[in-house]
Formats: sequence, C-alpha cells, structure tokens
Amino acid sequence: MSPSTQASLRLGSIAPNFDAETTKGPIKFHDFIGDSWVILFSHPADFTPVCTTELGEVARLQDKFEERNVKVIGLSANDLTSHELWIKDINEVNNVELKFPIIADASREVSALYDMLDYQDITNLDNKGIPFTVRSVFIVDPKKTIRLVLTYPASTGRNFDEILRVVDSLQLGDKHRITTPANWKHGDDVIVHPSVSSEEAEKIFPGFRTVKPYLRFANYPGDKAPKA
Repeated sequence: MSPSTQASLRLGSIAPNFDAETTKGPIKFHDFIGDSWVILFSHPADFTPVCTTELGEVARLQDKFEERNVKVIGLSANDLTSHELWIKDINEVNNVELKFPIIADASREVSALYDMLDYQDITNLDNKGIPFTVRSVFIVDPKKTIRLVLTYPASTGRNFDEILRVVDSLQLGDKHRITTPANWKHGDDVIVHPSVSSEEAEKIFPGFRTVKPYLRFANYPGDKAPKA
C-alpha cells in the first residue's frame, strides 16, 4: 500500500503491526510492544551528524525510559551492517552504550507504512534518488494505540526530554482524571479533567483551586520525587 492510498495514522489508531530485522534480531512489532509503552522513532540516515547526536541522547536516556515502562526502537532506511558499524561511532562520540534495537528498513516498507518518508527535502535522498526518512516519533501504549505523533524535518534534532515529558503526562492522565498545562513537568500542579464535577473533584483532589469554571488546578496526584 503506497503512502498516497493508505489510511492516515491518527491519535487513537492502532499502530500497524510489521515484521522487521533489527540490530537485536527479528521482531514482530506488536510482540515487541508486549505490555510496555513504546517509542518508535526514525532518523534520516546512518553516519550523519544530527542523527549521531540524537541516537546518543536516546542511549543516554534509556534508563529513564525503562523506569517508565517504555521501550525505544529506532529506524532508518539503512541495512543492518550499516547500523552495526554506525553504533560504534554513536558510542564513541557520545560516550554511551547504545542498547536499544534499530530497525533496518532499506526497503522502506515500515517507513511507508508509518508515512515516515521525506517528500519535502530534495537533498534527503539516497544515491538512487529514493527519499530517506524524516524524524518521526510515535508513542504507542500497551494497548497498541498511538498516543502521540511528531514529525521533525531532517535538519532539526529532537528534544527527547520533551518526549519524556509527554510520556509522563500521558501515563499520569491514564491513571488519574487530569490533564496537564503548558510547560508542565513531572511534579507540577495538574488540571482537573473537565468531565469531573466540582463536587467529585473535592473528593478526588481535596483543596483544588478554581481559576475559571473550566480551569481548575490540583496538586500533583502522585510521588513528587523526580524520576531518575
């Protein structure tokens, strides 16, 4: 199915399943997810400058992802040999030990399935003129549901602290009837969900504060100790 004819992936869509070869062996994506959250992210190409910094940063943050029951898995339109050689550079440049799998998608099958191919930057092509991937991010929950989609151009490296922040917000919102305000981070006050009446809110969030009838703040409803 081509990108022009396939159904658009939206928030709430079930993440398409696929088989793939990775640097950690073959996977079936839904089996890989299991009962975890997953961040699937693509980078344009191996042995490129921005990508080298990005994968190094994800490797540095892997413990933080794991503490949140999140698996990370990368992808680009390169083969396994290229990935394995490049990982040595990533580790050396960033002083890390990259442990998460990277999908080898030289055929672009997974990239097309998730609409990750670059149709904007005419320089982001392989030597056959076929587009490489952009910097896509999908957060998928244990029910295999897509909860976040981000797409960055090839020229701009991502802020993975922001992606961690979104994971914290989503997981907290799934556990408690809250949403999170602008620039929220772990431990900050939250917003009482509009579906919660003020009478109910007083029981769930004692001492909540009403700024407007539609805007009610409550104390962070969990352990305020920052996640390591």
